[in-house]
Amino acid sequence: MSIRIGILGYGNLGRGVECAVKQNEDMELAAVFTRRDPEQVQILTEGVPVCRIEDASQWKDKIDVMILCGGSATDLPVQTPEYAKMFNVVDSFDTHARIPEHFANVDESAKSGGKVAVISVGWDPGMFSLNRLYANAILPDGKDYTFWGKGVSQGHSDAVRRVEGVKDAKQYTIPVPEALEAVRNGENPELSTRDKHTRECFVVLEDGADAARVEEEIKTMPNYFSDYDTTVHFISEEELERDHSGIPHGGFVLRSGKTGWNGENSHLIEYSLKLDSNPEFTSSVLAAYARAAYRMAQEGQSGCRTVFDIAPAYLSLKSGEELRKSML
Repeated sequence: MSIRIGILGYGNLGRGVECAVKQNEDMELAAVFTRRDPEQVQILTEGVPVCRIEDASQWKDKIDVMILCGGSATDLPVQTPEYAKMFNVVDSFDTHARIPEHFANVDESAKSGGKVAVISVGWDPGMFSLNRLYANAILPDGKDYTFWGKGVSQGHSDAVRRVEGVKDAKQYTIPVPEALEAVRNGENPELSTRDKHTRECFVVLEDGADAARVEEEIKTMPNYFSDYDTTVHFISEEELERDHSGIPHGGFVLRSGKTGWNGENSHLIEYSLKLDSNPEFTSSVLAAYARAAYRMAQEGQSGCRTVFDIAPAYLSLKSGEELRKSML
């Protein structure tokens, strides 16, 4: 039997999940839920209904895992606890500073409904988080470094678009080259948040919007921009479409550490990603963790989980025997 997947929210991430479901032979798309008029939403999968988000509760027995594709700024803090009462859910909540709070809220809801919820799934938080954990466990005497980009951050772009007076926007996260090189050289530098990255925003304003106020609100936004050197460019819709239509991203997780009786040997662990499409890659991770959520629910588990709590074998379509034979 296929895992019946629901998609809540049909933007870049939702479309990516739809593609990911197609690539996983043990999954099928059951329905898409949208805040827009369903008649105006054209999906790629034939024969699958597009429904109003208000009708989701009617699908409680028809969906095995609901993948939540809203934004972290305002959507997921409300949606994930709400839908975790009715469905096994997976989200990509990526506001690192608020993950403990989000986990607690979702855990309470999921346990009350007897459901499994997996939060903060993607590549960071997500795959990068796992690599930080592995590297810390292996090299306890060391330092962690994470660099993102150069690429478009969906969460930060969404946060900019929520600013009053912004019609559309893209935000790029850019590693500071000198900082990355110092880590790779084994210098173990002490780097502040501002030392490691810069942020660059390309913003289309609504007619009559106050550019100075918008720029100030972006640059002082806590958890997103206030700790970074941020440049804001105001451009036309045509320029945004022409020059910034792609959604590439990537980055690096590094841990520099020492072993030996007196720490005489140095080691560098580096994990990197280079992504043509940030949302499609994130969606592929969401699909794998939807499989894990389904399997844990089948075992009778409930409550909230993160990538730290889920054994890798739960993610794979292969059996334990196949994994031990082909990948171990």
